[in-house]
Amino acid sequence: MVRNLCCLRGISTLTGFALAVEIGEWDRFTGANIGAYLGLVPSEHSTGSSRRQGAITKAGNSHVRRLLVESAWHHKPRYTVGKTLQARWNQAPADARARANVGNQRLHRRWATMSARKKKHTVITTAIARELAGWCWSLAMLADPVEQP
Repeated sequence: MVRNLCCLRGISTLTGFALAVEIGEWDRFTGANIGAYLGLVPSEHSTGSSRRQGAITKAGNSHVRRLLVESAWHHKPRYTVGKTLQARWNQAPADARARANVGNQRLHRRWATMSARKKKHTVITTAIARELAGWCWSLAMLADPVEQP
């Protein structure tokens, strides 16, 4: 699972291991609700037809949230597969490499789009971290299940 997670930009072996250990059972989530579990979704105050969104909820595991926010910053520069990322890809299965490549491209494209719309860097980083959580879930679900004795 850690090798699969390391196929994404910004996630090294130590970060991937911390994500795997802190989340634990990934199958209790979906790609859509893992961001809410980690507190990476906006709070909301709604009455009737008015809807007001606030800051992120910060519910859930703060360590994982911090790791994902730090990893999200790596999606700002132009996406190229360098030596380090290629070395990580060589250790992972082909389906994990393909899915991570799509994820890396999408996350950089989302960063560029939001930046062009003049969003604040902190808002962009949080949005990318929320989506990165979904991509991590996707890659974690590719991993071989651990056999229980």
